[in-house]
Amino acid sequence: MKKLINNLKNIWKVEELRKRILLTLFLILIYRIGSFVILPGVDYTALAESQANGGQNMLETLLSLFSGGGFSNASIMALGIMPYISASIIMQLLGMAVPAVQKMQNEGESGRKRINNYTRILTIIICAAQAPSYLALYVESKGALPVDAGTLWWVQSIIVLVAGAMFAVWLGERITDKGIGNGISLLITVGILARLPEAFMAEFGFAAESGNLIKIVIEIFVFMVVVLGTVLIVQGVRKVPLNTAKRVVGARAAEDQGARNYLPIKVNASGVMPIIFAQAIMTVPMMMIGQGGDGFVAKYMGDIYGFGYNALLFVLIVVFTYFYTAIMINPRKIADELKRSGGFIPGIRPGEETAGFIDSLVSRITLPGSIFLAFIAIIPALAKIAGVNDAFAMFFGGTSLLIMVGVVLDTLQQVESYLLNRHMDSLMEGTRIQGRRTQNETSGM
Repeated sequence: MKKLINNLKNIWKVEELRKRILLTLFLILIYRIGSFVILPGVDYTALAESQANGGQNMLETLLSLFSGGGFSNASIMALGIMPYISASIIMQLLGMAVPAVQKMQNEGESGRKRINNYTRILTIIICAAQAPSYLALYVESKGALPVDAGTLWWVQSIIVLVAGAMFAVWLGERITDKGIGNGISLLITVGILARLPEAFMAEFGFAAESGNLIKIVIEIFVFMVVVLGTVLIVQGVRKVPLNTAKRVVGARAAEDQGARNYLPIKVNASGVMPIIFAQAIMTVPMMMIGQGGDGFVAKYMGDIYGFGYNALLFVLIVVFTYFYTAIMINPRKIADELKRSGGFIPGIRPGEETAGFIDSLVSRITLPGSIFLAFIAIIPALAKIAGVNDAFAMFFGGTSLLIMVGVVLDTLQQVESYLLNRHMDSLMEGTRIQGRRTQNETSGM
């Protein structure tokens, strides 16, 4: 406890860090307030009654989780920042197939700004397409539309939803630029965490009524074990030893040359993207069910806790992990950069042989990483089978847990960097958060 208090004091002493944290908290507060501002004219009482009667399907529950309740509240930020995430994914995929986008990606900062502008424009288009669908398939189906809802109301509501989504994107970008951490990811995390206390209290109340409070202790212990396992997979790195040729400067060799460095290759280089891709595809059969689908789809894919849904989700995540890792890691490019810098892997010739070695290594370590990632994604279904209620089971794994762990670790890295740059104690005494490089580590990328 004393170390924690000292760390908090050190954080507060750094003026720039203090201002960034306060600004981040303020912008997050604005986002949370916006998720409770209801669209003009919407009958919130009808929405609340529908939710109380169990009128929310699995897809709506999932979308509401990532929007911090804004989706189920029919708020001005009901679409959240998921349209922006979808636009970002589309731009990344276009970078693989469209030469013009590839050129922008290689133009450095100017190219990045142009890609961000195109991403924002694409976000507006996606929001404009999703807003009327949201009003028709969710708000209207709950009987919450105004009695006199005419063309003017529909137009103004669509504009408000688009503006709310873009305002959320603006808040996220301001957090990234002026605050601490990745703003977009933080807003998703805050939306997820906002539902955690309610889910826990519901599970606690259910256990108390059944007189089985020991169940809560076991669930918390299992939850902590899953979090620890998630941290391991997120932070896991395979260090490939590198040697660099000595360079002669004047009459002696340069001091930092000829030393042993490392090429860190992450076990899970794709992060949470494979789960997002897979779940985006899995929403299609769920939407079909919502529109009256039946037969095989309704029987095996209609329940996010069912065997059919999770089996297909498991396979898709493994496939997308390999797919996205191939996008993130280019063995040939790494080999070329190592060759230009005079670095080489001991026992491996520079060039094609190095590229082949890195490609083989990435393929081997991606397999256990993808299987573990897929296992985390289906843990909520296992928790449901074990008797955990739906709301609390969502936090035992899946996208929500990976996002929370990844964002918290990334934010801690930034805070610790500020402290170490001012020669203060580490945020985590006796440990080092993965990602902060030491003098004998280099990415080689």
